[in-house]
Amino acid sequence: MDVKEWYMEYKIHKNRPGLLGDIASLMGMLDINIVTINGVEDRTRGMLLQTNDEEKIDLMGKMLRKVDNITITALRPPKLVDILAVRHGRYIERDSDDRKTFRFTRDELGLLVDFLGEVFKRDGNHVIGLRGMPRVGKTESIIAGSVCANKRWTFVSSTLLRQTVRSQLSEDEMTPNNVFIIDGIVSTIRSNEKHHSLLQDIMAMPSTKVIEHPDIFIRESEYTYNHFDYIIELRNSPDEEINYDSFTYTSEPF
Repeated sequence: MDVKEWYMEYKIHKNRPGLLGDIASLMGMLDINIVTINGVEDRTRGMLLQTNDEEKIDLMGKMLRKVDNITITALRPPKLVDILAVRHGRYIERDSDDRKTFRFTRDELGLLVDFLGEVFKRDGNHVIGLRGMPRVGKTESIIAGSVCANKRWTFVSSTLLRQTVRSQLSEDEMTPNNVFIIDGIVSTIRSNEKHHSLLQDIMAMPSTKVIEHPDIFIRESEYTYNHFDYIIELRNSPDEEINYDSFTYTSEPF
């Protein structure tokens, strides 16, 4: 059987000496390998596990649920948020109503870059919206995430160095392995027909697209919220309001 990964999380009620050793010993006897272990939030521990026998995972879960000192809160194939929780020791904040929306603050840029890097590594079509006020670190995070994923990034529209709108891309840029960076305001409000045609081609490609200011992009284009796989909000502080009242753009097509 193929080796598969699992995520286990448990809440500690009484952190007695030797508790982790007892749990690790049980896993060792069942030939379940601990890949990564870390504390996650307050008095919670997360583990990434490997085994080639799903029945052993079920058996371990039943046995550990009988241990009075802990409560198993998760035992499942790992999601992206699980992997990052073990890696960074905390869960990413998610919208309670809209589960595709993830929230970060500027002091969590390392976690955001890691999140983006893991998404960028995946093949196929992925559309990510990135909300945030100017100079909060949106574009820099996308570039850093691309580096982590060993992917090339391509600006389709941007205000990072100057306000530009691409009307064409070279052959080596039009590859699904690239991460395409799109400014949702520039591409919809300050673009031309050639850029719109290029944008449609890119949106149809089986590639990763990151769209800054997705709300304006949705409002001013034929694309909808359903086209997005993830919505990321980046703020300077948790209570910062993201609004577009002060945004003005001019563009230089090239």
